[in-house]
Amino acid sequence: MKIAFGNDHAGYPLKADVLNVLKEAGVEVIDYGCQSTEPVDFPDIARRVCDDVRSGACDRGIMLCGTGVGASIAANKIQGIRASVCHDIYSAHQCVEHDDVNVMCIGAQIIGSRVAKEMIETFLKAEFSTEEHFRRRVRKLRDIEEQSAMEIMKQKEA
Repeated sequence: MKIAFGNDHAGYPLKADVLNVLKEAGVEVIDYGCQSTEPVDFPDIARRVCDDVRSGACDRGIMLCGTGVGASIAANKIQGIRASVCHDIYSAHQCVEHDDVNVMCIGAQIIGSRVAKEMIETFLKAEFSTEEHFRRRVRKLRDIEEQSAMEIMKQKEA
């Protein structure tokens, strides 16, 4: 598995622990995160992480910011990305199993390294359910995304 990873300055304190978890799991990591607590703009990092996931260069993405919320908002603006804030083990696998989430966002100021480790291990092992009702719902999410993109294009043309 190949993971696109990103963090902003608020996620930096948890970065080393997360990269160690990924290394221990035998995961290849592309690191787009910052290297200090100097302020950076998380939308720029989200774009790079999500572009790799969207293109198929990486299987999934993991992002760290202060709460996970900003990273999630930025990631969900990108067509083809389904990002979720996760702060517990259940949501770390359920978001993949039920919603085919491809980017997990973690709040470094919310959880510690032990919970992050278990969440990441769970996220990496999770697979999208083959049950039709979950697949139907994800198709509807894609339809909403595509319809919204077409509406925006029509507005720009007008």
